Amino acid sequence: MPEIIEGVSHLNADEVYEVLNQSPANVYVIDVREPEEYEAGHIPGIPLLPMGQIPEHVDSFDKDAEYIFICRSGRRSLEVARFFQSEGIEKVHNYLGGMLAWDKEIAHGNEHVITEFSMANLKRKDQN
Repeated sequence: MPEIIEGVSHLNADEVYEVLNQSPANVYVIDVREPEEYEAGHIPGIPLLPMGQIPEHVDSFDKDAEYIFICRSGRRSLEVARFFQSEGIEKVHNYLGGMLAWDKEIAHGNEHVITEFSMANLKRKDQN
């Protein structure tokens, strides 16, 4: 059950893992850390779109889709979720604890770095 913190829904590791295993097409899980953090370890298949790049693309996000944001500790991803809310995108979640709390499989390298923004490019590698 999501916990509401600072007006934003927060999911724990088990809840995020469940979403990843269900693979709903309209839910996007996005890593918002910096490239070197992502390369050092990330959730397999999850795309990287650094926090600093999000404002330039916010108008291109599907406002009806649902988003889960991930960072190192959950602070930056909370800020992204709050930014989305301020832009009228309501179905947002923060991953509580970030990658520091992730106790499941981790991938390394630049598996899925977004270089050209599109909603299709935001899909997880295993959803393409």
